[in-house]
Amino acid sequence: MEFRHLGRSGMLVSEISYGNWITHGSQVEADQATACVHAALDLGITTFDTADVYAGTRAEVVLGEALKGQRREGLEIFTKVYWPTGPGRNDRGLSRKHIAESINGSLRRLQTDYVDLYQAHRYDSETPLEETMQAFADVVHSGKAHYIGVSEWRAEQIRAAASLAKELRIQLVSNQPQYSALYRVIEAEVVPASEELGIGQIVWSPLAQGVLTGKYLPGQPPPAGSRATDEKSGAGFISGLLRDEVLTAVQQLKPLAEQAGLTMAQLGVAWVLQNPNVSSAIVGATRPEQLQDNVKAAGVKLDAELLKRIDEILDPVVERDPARTQSPAKRP
Repeated sequence: MEFRHLGRSGMLVSEISYGNWITHGSQVEADQATACVHAALDLGITTFDTADVYAGTRAEVVLGEALKGQRREGLEIFTKVYWPTGPGRNDRGLSRKHIAESINGSLRRLQTDYVDLYQAHRYDSETPLEETMQAFADVVHSGKAHYIGVSEWRAEQIRAAASLAKELRIQLVSNQPQYSALYRVIEAEVVPASEELGIGQIVWSPLAQGVLTGKYLPGQPPPAGSRATDEKSGAGFISGLLRDEVLTAVQQLKPLAEQAGLTMAQLGVAWVLQNPNVSSAIVGATRPEQLQDNVKAAGVKLDAELLKRIDEILDPVVERDPARTQSPAKRP
């Protein structure tokens, strides 16, 4: 495993991090989830990402149990706040009330006194940014989180938050966007702003919901048991990528992966890690062997010619519109 600094902070994170968005507490049983977490640890992964909303708070519980007994100082545990975690009007968003209550709930479920990174899961247009950042500052100053991050924020939102963070003497060190060879909406605006501000990307879905593994074939139904056939594993998120033109382009990457001595999954993860602004790529797993494949992307250097060929093949189907990086107009 290789390690990188999270943004301009002094904290190192594993290049490959383990996330449990649509697995723990819903898609896989607790024993299987624990086996995946232990496999991640055995493979050198020290960075674990979750959120209070995942599986209705159960994902944090499962992760906390799976990490029990591990040396806490040797781990980087990340979680997030914003999406609804209860029926009440204030059980959502980035108000001082919800942040103060949510961090306590996350710490209890994760069985830890602090998280290394506490992230705003989306931008909250119904709460003044000053209120949100002051609440985050209180979380940091109380010792419940070391650093602050955001997820799926636009460049101008990140800039405004970074300015307030500096005034409040806290470190805004990361953004967690969707990013893959097929989905590059952060490259035009978010990455340049982040590089200027010392913010690193912790990217999710580096394999484009599994499409970049090459297992989905044009003109054929999705394989039985795959994410595209299981509503619990995010079938709705992958549906827009299952177009024949996308799948045909992806199939053309197979010879390139073979020439580089990589599996398609390794090529996809390695691709995002070529971006120097990426601190870590989040991977998930329902089986330990999936992690064994993915972690081999750590430390891989792709040559310029290979990167050029990938761009040429995928260019007609790549999503680049910066406007796709946006939060809901109002709270869910």
